Amino acid sequence: MSLAAVVIVVVATVLIGAFGIRVSRTTSDFYVASRTVSPLWNASAIGGEYLSAASFLGVAGLILSHGVDMLWLPVGWTGGYLVLLVLVSAPLRRSGAYTLPDFAEARLESMVVRRTASVLVVLIGWLYLMPQFQSAGLVLRTITGAPVWAGGLLVAGVVVLNVLSGGMRSITFVQAFQYWLKLTALAVPVVFLLLAWKADGAPSLTPQDTAVWLTPLGGSREYEVYSTYSLILATFLGTMGLPHVLVRFYTNPDGRAARRTTLVVLSLLGAFYLLPALYGWLGRLYAPGLVRTDTVVLTLPSLMIGGTLGDLLTALVTAGAFAAFLSTSSGLTVSVAGVIAQDLLKGGVRSFRIATLMAVAVPLVLALWARALPVADVVGLAFAVAASSFCPLLVLGIWWRRLSTTGALAGLFAGGGLACLAVLVTITGGPYDGMLGALLAQPAAWTVPIAFLVMVMVSLGTQHRVPRGVGTIMVRLHTPENLDLDRGDWRPRSS
Repeated sequence: MSLAAVVIVVVATVLIGAFGIRVSRTTSDFYVASRTVSPLWNASAIGGEYLSAASFLGVAGLILSHGVDMLWLPVGWTGGYLVLLVLVSAPLRRSGAYTLPDFAEARLESMVVRRTASVLVVLIGWLYLMPQFQSAGLVLRTITGAPVWAGGLLVAGVVVLNVLSGGMRSITFVQAFQYWLKLTALAVPVVFLLLAWKADGAPSLTPQDTAVWLTPLGGSREYEVYSTYSLILATFLGTMGLPHVLVRFYTNPDGRAARRTTLVVLSLLGAFYLLPALYGWLGRLYAPGLVRTDTVVLTLPSLMIGGTLGDLLTALVTAGAFAAFLSTSSGLTVSVAGVIAQDLLKGGVRSFRIATLMAVAVPLVLALWARALPVADVVGLAFAVAASSFCPLLVLGIWWRRLSTTGALAGLFAGGGLACLAVLVTITGGPYDGMLGALLAQPAAWTVPIAFLVMVMVSLGTQHRVPRGVGTIMVRLHTPENLDLDRGDWRPRSS
């Protein structure tokens, strides 16, 4: 049944994506769906791509292992959209850019800054894609016994097919459908699981478990306080620097629609993230010794209910898991391919399709080579890199007119470079013990302040490098839509 569910999700994804072929003709269709996506439709698509394997599987697994400490993950991932709403969403849409590197060049009038931003977009995208492929392999092996590489290869193939067919417009249809599938895939089984828990006498945690597992910061891990607050900082500030999230705001008709989209996203994410916490808590009661905690969502239906109903519910959860892999991987692939096509290739639809293959191939190889980490931990590292690079660039670029080209470049190298180094060491080496291990595993607490400080101090010392057109771009970013301004798409000088 689970294998049939995977096949159904894959076929549905391909068919819905194929619909995009009929309506995707121009470059704007492929990159930003011609900026015609409504707030509700766009919010559903954002929820579809944002709720990745880390949300669907990883949160429940970490709550099973570490208790309420890990509730900061869904809180941070949702709260990040509040920061995005207040500081970034509307001005970013008004910029008229296609991608984050487009915005960087428009604001700072520098091709060097643009190239640096492009490299960071690609690195963040690859870092985020890698756990999607690893988790797909884990799920397919769990339900069928297939080799661990098979699931990642299947997801990569479907994503490439969808993105090549219709670009952003095609992916929008797919991701909106997949958000509601993921919500259903978690909500329906949890109703039956709670009924089974009630029929079992509503067991509760032992006093020892309650003392260790339900007390915030009460786990046995070293440097728990530092790790928790660093994770909070990464998730709250990293959301605004995720390229596959920001590119969706470029598809809104205007800044007002971008704000409405963000409000709807907050509601959709809040509803979804209630569910993984329940799975983690039930897993602590019924599967406390589970070795691969990322599989707790897949394991509970057969463990607590069993029989045909348990198999059906497992199949539904499996379908939701593959929807998570496909939707997030699709959004990441579109954002990374867009940057590669514009900055490394010649641009246009043909370059976009070539870039799609490049965007998927590297993380697929990394997923097979790098050591396996809990999926939510790897995604947390991607958030740390985003928070240490694009967060200061966007906040200062939108709200501080004295940001200089040299300051922005220095901050990107300092914050983004140090975060990438910590991530590389964590994934390929380690685990390291003591304070060094905590600093490398959760780098946001020190890399984000360094990035902001370097950008501000270097900018103050290089005011002669403030772009001449800063006044014009600031007016464009902050002028309300009801004023009559020319708001056509911004075009990079390189084109």
